[in-house]
Amino acid sequence: MQKVLVWVGTRKGGFIFESNTDRQTWSIRGPYFKGWTVMHMMLDPRDRRLHAAVAHDVYGAGTHYSDDLGHNWTQARVSPAFTVASSAGRPVGTPAEARDPDQAQSKPETVIKVWNITPGRASEPRVLYAGVEPAALFVSTDAGETWSLNQGLYQHPTRPQWYPGAGGLCLHTILLDPLDPQRMYVAISSAGCFRTDDGGGTWQPRNKNVRADFLPNRFPEFGQCVHKMDMHPNRRNVLYQQNHCGVYRSDNYGDEWIDIGEGKLPSRFGFPVVVHPHDANTLYVVLEESQEVHMSIEGQLAVWRSHDAGESWQRLSQGLPQQAYVNVLREAMAFDSCAQAGVYMGTNTGQIFSSRDEGDTWEVMADYLPPIVSIETAVVDA
Repeated sequence: MQKVLVWVGTRKGGFIFESNTDRQTWSIRGPYFKGWTVMHMMLDPRDRRLHAAVAHDVYGAGTHYSDDLGHNWTQARVSPAFTVASSAGRPVGTPAEARDPDQAQSKPETVIKVWNITPGRASEPRVLYAGVEPAALFVSTDAGETWSLNQGLYQHPTRPQWYPGAGGLCLHTILLDPLDPQRMYVAISSAGCFRTDDGGGTWQPRNKNVRADFLPNRFPEFGQCVHKMDMHPNRRNVLYQQNHCGVYRSDNYGDEWIDIGEGKLPSRFGFPVVVHPHDANTLYVVLEESQEVHMSIEGQLAVWRSHDAGESWQRLSQGLPQQAYVNVLREAMAFDSCAQAGVYMGTNTGQIFSSRDEGDTWEVMADYLPPIVSIETAVVDA
């Protein structure tokens, strides 16, 4: 017997939903970390340890882990944090530091939020990666008990020119090449996509043909506001991204990007993009009316699906409210791995919509939650 678990991060704590694989009825636990923003919860399938990234306006940011699927939690012994030593000699990275470089060298930056926790490959047991705000990558080699800064990205020569988007200067996406242990990708708002081919020692911008309409140079080497990226492990050369300025696909490991939304989708602006777990050519996006109006297009909530890697798109709305002035954040959409994969989508007004037929129809799975920040899933033995 197996069960489906759905981890939901909100502005006021984390919730855990549980169902049989028929996904007809759900039980709910939580909130955990009541009153804290739970940015992300992720189960490491290698050891079944559940990790949570939390943030508080007063108490700061950190990570916790649970070895009993979220019933009990332990705070990391060393959460992601900058130190004076790690900051020494790095490029000046914010306007305030640019005004006072001496102070910037003596006072470390503060981790405002941990945006994402990603388990390492099967070949690197106990390794985890975390993306934080202000944009940096941290690595744990002891299953989340301590974290250390990746200096290669933190010391990147372009970092003085990285500036925050509306959600802050955040590293929100981490993608690992499943076969090449030296290659991985990160996505930063607003700096773009970066790739390493030497295990994190050096990083290169990978943003060719991606627009940045808000900059004088619309196609810069870096500075794009990528909102979310995804890939399928069976087609590791193919990447997808939902960007501030469109939806894109790369067929060559991020070296070049193709606009797959122009003339096909009703808006260039949205946040989540997810790839189907069983079909590398099927992906889903949720769009918003514009960057100025953060809500459903014409007040009608919908999902767009492509079965051909973005060559064509289908609007899915059966069961979704058609008078709904909401938005869906970058981490708030996910699949489960059931034979007929379920899709889950959370809104900033506290609803979770789920589909048991891969998006053809939708239903309300939960309501009256705090604003939803993230959704992740796992199918585990009962």
